[in-house]
Amino acid sequence: MPGMTIKLVVLYTRPDDPDAFDRQFLDTHMPLVNSIPGLQRAETGRFVAVGDTGEHIYHRVAELYFADQAALEAAYGSDQGKATAAHFYDFAPHGSRMFIEALDD
Repeated sequence: MPGMTIKLVVLYTRPDDPDAFDRQFLDTHMPLVNSIPGLQRAETGRFVAVGDTGEHIYHRVAELYFADQAALEAAYGSDQGKATAAHFYDFAPHGSRMFIEALDD
């Protein structure tokens, strides 16, 4: 919907070497993310515990905010967006997922 804030939520599954993954994520991937045109805000964090009885399958989350769906599409159509997506597919652990969330006002 036009004018509705859109958030790209990326869930990274647990890597074989969490410390090496975090170094690459923070030192290489996040600078790529932060270069994406139209990005309003980016947040990331590491999951430290599970709050229910389910399996602890996710290691990290990244949340990228855009003004609307058109801004997200333009961002990922840019050279910086394409480079960021390519890097994701190169280094993200198997089973990592991306979701597009429309935020409620």
